[in-house]
Amino acid sequence: MDLKQIEAFIAGRKVSLICSVDAAGFPAVKAMLRPRQRSGLREFWFSTNTSSMRVGQFQNNPKASVYFYRKGLFKYTGVLLTGTMEVLTDQETKNKLWKKGDTLFYKGGVTDPDYCVLKFTAKKGRYYCDLKTEDFDI
Repeated sequence: MDLKQIEAFIAGRKVSLICSVDAAGFPAVKAMLRPRQRSGLREFWFSTNTSSMRVGQFQNNPKASVYFYRKGLFKYTGVLLTGTMEVLTDQETKNKLWKKGDTLFYKGGVTDPDYCVLKFTAKKGRYYCDLKTEDFDI
């Protein structure tokens, strides 16, 4: 599969899994909604709570991965991206990712201190489909 096809595959996913490293050095996985924005396969932006455990983990260790998948009746496809995650709290970035319905989660609106942005920067990836895997650089 070429990189444009992988981008299209990711664009069609409604859920992503992000992985951080906990204080004991173990992987910690969390399901998230699809990225709010992305730039090709290189950069992905998610919104989350500043107070979340995951934010603290990324602040302590920025190593991260993001996984996208589709499970069909007979076919499973997955894309794993590995790289680093930044925690962004600047107002310009928060404004850029804010959506009208976010007040459901962040009562203080776009300036709520418990609202932040996670920016994932991918370095490499791995594509899986039909018992075949393919590594790729980004």
